[in-house]
Amino acid sequence: MCPNPESPSDQQPCQPSAAPGAAVPFDVILMAAGAGSRLGNRPKCLLQLDDEPLILRQINALKAAGADELVVVLGFYADAIAPWLSRCGVRIVQNPDPAQGQVSSQRIGLQQLSGRSNAVLMALADQPMIDSRDVIDLIARFALRPAECLLMFPRVQDQPGNPVIFTPEVRDAVLSADQSFGCRQWRQVNRSSALPFDSDNRHYVIDIDTPEDIESFCRTTGRSLSWPVDRKEG
Repeated sequence: MCPNPESPSDQQPCQPSAAPGAAVPFDVILMAAGAGSRLGNRPKCLLQLDDEPLILRQINALKAAGADELVVVLGFYADAIAPWLSRCGVRIVQNPDPAQGQVSSQRIGLQQLSGRSNAVLMALADQPMIDSRDVIDLIARFALRPAECLLMFPRVQDQPGNPVIFTPEVRDAVLSADQSFGCRQWRQVNRSSALPFDSDNRHYVIDIDTPEDIESFCRTTGRSLSWPVDRKEG
């Protein structure tokens, strides 16, 4: 098991934003509200890769890619996760009823954005391999999208991945719809406006939901994931 600091407050602060390489200004919703029910009811974003929780790796990558505004949505395990983010300079919002599902967390996050940027990136906090270059590549392709494209998602060998990026128009459409309407529902009814970014980069399709995912990750990458020694899930 990877060594771990005595408490989350001993972590180094998240890295400041680097010179942005993104082709368009973008804001971020980072989703970290799930119950982790298929992973033993644990906050999977606190799994560590190279002694660093996945959620901190994501925040650092997004900041290095030039994110303007970064909103982290917590729900289950908010009390365990929030201390790790205390020095990251992100806005934390909490879903008061995360059992309603991911759509409710998406909508809460979207409501928090000021709407100044040209694009919104919706990211997951349990993707261990996403780095700033992956984010920049996705945004660069989005900047060159055809006029009819309002949302873009990475696709690797016909498998859709994350994060996804979309225009403020999509955000407004989601928030003006019924409470059960989120990004996936928008994609389903606007297929001609949701286009793939085809890539051979498997970073976009690797996430952690089950013990089998952890085993597969270790087997295919030669790297290990482990829980913090001093877990504070409650």
